[in-house]
Amino acid sequence: MATSSPRSIPRFSQFVALFLLLGFGKTSRAGDPPLTLDYYKSSCPSVLEIVRKEMECAVLSNPRNAAFIILLHFHDCFVQGCDGSVLLDDTITLQGEKKAPTNIHSLGGFRIIDRIKNMLESECPGVVSCADILTVAARDATLLVGGPYWDVPLGRKDSRTASYDLAATNLPTADESLPSIVTKFLYQGLSVTDMVALAGAHTVGMARCENFRARIYGDFEATSEKSPASEAYLGHLKSICPPVGGGNNTVAPLDYVTPNLFDNSIYHLLLQGEGLLNSDQEMYSSILAVQTRDIVRKYAADPIAFFVQFSESMVRLGNITNPESFANGEVRKNCRFINTWAPEI
Repeated sequence: MATSSPRSIPRFSQFVALFLLLGFGKTSRAGDPPLTLDYYKSSCPSVLEIVRKEMECAVLSNPRNAAFIILLHFHDCFVQGCDGSVLLDDTITLQGEKKAPTNIHSLGGFRIIDRIKNMLESECPGVVSCADILTVAARDATLLVGGPYWDVPLGRKDSRTASYDLAATNLPTADESLPSIVTKFLYQGLSVTDMVALAGAHTVGMARCENFRARIYGDFEATSEKSPASEAYLGHLKSICPPVGGGNNTVAPLDYVTPNLFDNSIYHLLLQGEGLLNSDQEMYSSILAVQTRDIVRKYAADPIAFFVQFSESMVRLGNITNPESFANGEVRKNCRFINTWAPEI
């Protein structure tokens, strides 16, 4: 869906986004890429087992690693498609995506992917792409903290390019308006339902003070129920995130009720007006949230419906492909560098 060169989101998509938010229509589904469930059946039959074992170790050592990997996968797929471009380090001939404003303080888990890649290069050298590793790892990360399972189609190639510019423009931000975020999902071939379901991954995420400051000193009190618990929660947030004078790197869980468990609690917080990020709370509280409000209510009431849709939406996210990578991509020896730059492992 995305290409290897930067391009702006078409203006007409903003009108489509508004149309959908008012409940007048649905988006079309993205086309199926040339991926298969048994891609490594002969060439590397142990790939899924190796990824799972390494992810088990990572999540056991720190449950927050699950959120890092899920977010890393999302940030990869929204820039050039799911091609591992987010994993590339800067070199003298390539500007990567890691230092883009939307990524520089948000992403982690790179060393986990490095470890998995090293294991697979020992077992099946030159076979399994970094893009596929990241996609499978995101599924396993979700499962390991209580989320749903889904089968992951495989066969992606690793891009030999990255796009700092697309990382800065394609990825949703914490204070972005609901129509703007919907537009960014439409641009990737994802629906409003996909957007609300994928936002459910915030049930295991953390946010920096810099990303929720405007929310807690803005309309948090207006959207919340003003109960003693809500007031205490807001007071805590303000105590760790002052309005001025620092604290940008202080973090708080997006779901303070069950921060290390993948469940539907995040949607209950939105019903209570306690979403930590403006971009999340807008899905329920915005005057334009006609369609998204109903979906939030549905997932809050029915965790199974949320799990089913999250699984389907993650497959659709993982199916966003980069035609350039399929035509001219590679299987990197080292996920941080294209092969002409890759040091020996």
